[in-house]
Amino acid sequence: MEPIYLDHAATTPVHPEVTKAMLPVLQEVFGNPSSVHHFGRKARQVIDEARRVIAGSIHANEKEIVFTSGGTEADNLAVVGTALANQKRGMHVITTQIEHHATLHASEYLEKLGFEITYLPVGPEGKVSVDELESALREDTILVSIMAVNNETGMIQPIKEIGGVLKDHPAYFHSDAVQAYGLLDINVDEWNVDMLTASSHKINGPKAGGFLYMREGTQVAALQYGGEQERKRRPGTENVSGIKGFQRAVELAVEKRAERRQEYGVFKQIFLQKLKQENVRFIINGIETETVPAIVNISFPGTNVEALLTNFDLSGVAASSGSACTAGSIEPSHVLSAMFGKGDDRTTNSIRFSFGLANTKENAEEAAERVASIVKRLAQ
Repeated sequence: MEPIYLDHAATTPVHPEVTKAMLPVLQEVFGNPSSVHHFGRKARQVIDEARRVIAGSIHANEKEIVFTSGGTEADNLAVVGTALANQKRGMHVITTQIEHHATLHASEYLEKLGFEITYLPVGPEGKVSVDELESALREDTILVSIMAVNNETGMIQPIKEIGGVLKDHPAYFHSDAVQAYGLLDINVDEWNVDMLTASSHKINGPKAGGFLYMREGTQVAALQYGGEQERKRRPGTENVSGIKGFQRAVELAVEKRAERRQEYGVFKQIFLQKLKQENVRFIINGIETETVPAIVNISFPGTNVEALLTNFDLSGVAASSGSACTAGSIEPSHVLSAMFGKGDDRTTNSIRFSFGLANTKENAEEAAERVASIVKRLAQ
């Protein structure tokens, strides 16, 4: 039985073009980018080119891109670094109950340091209210951190509208765009964000790579100490081959964005249509028309997550109950708990399916057939 991968929101297969771009760098470009000799300059050229391409993908200036080890480090730098650098102006930070744990746990750390955090709630649709954000803003608010697309439900958040609200407020605005990058057209000026996070392995690039966009003039304290790489904002010798791979993944994502959106959306619709044809009882969590094409979060009444995932895996279907960063956890999803309330059945019977490069129309339909068979058996 051919295994079918429906967990692209957790990580994506590396695109063959990305591997091809990385190989010559791994084989030939071994110099330290901080060295002034020929070997170092060659490595520096690779990073400089990647920085230009990546900055262009979000309509930013190349000086505003800081390479990191991934989305988690970028979120930590944005949330903790900004709070520490600006605490004399205020100690209030606003985020949401549905953020990735990279933001939530960073916020909890700030609470231990004496910062006051407002966690904005969401309703059953899983969307942040712009009015509630506006009501939560105070004179001493120094940072607002709200994700662009939720990693569990795929719900697109009103980032542009929130950016408009914050335009006349001194608080910095950060958005975790890890699940949005490569699928949504991002313009940092139109969104009015001061910081933005993205990750390489979510867009068919190599793991352990990401960036934090930091608008020029944004005050952020470094969280690590060492060399003067990344304009003193993130020390450590850069991952040259990984950055080259990230660049190629970005080029492909920009070039094929419209095509991917359509293709992944077709896979999702084929999958859902087949479940309906098989008379499976299910409810989509969130507003389907307001999600990214690649993600759908489905509640299967009368079942539970552990049994579902175990049986899916045995049948060769890879899916998840939410963020891969909480893999192995049997805790109910914090995102679905925020949407429906703790104790609601949907917090323990919902599965995230996410589509991408590893899918075809045929395997999307085949996966739905396998899922339907298992759900009907377990729900009896």
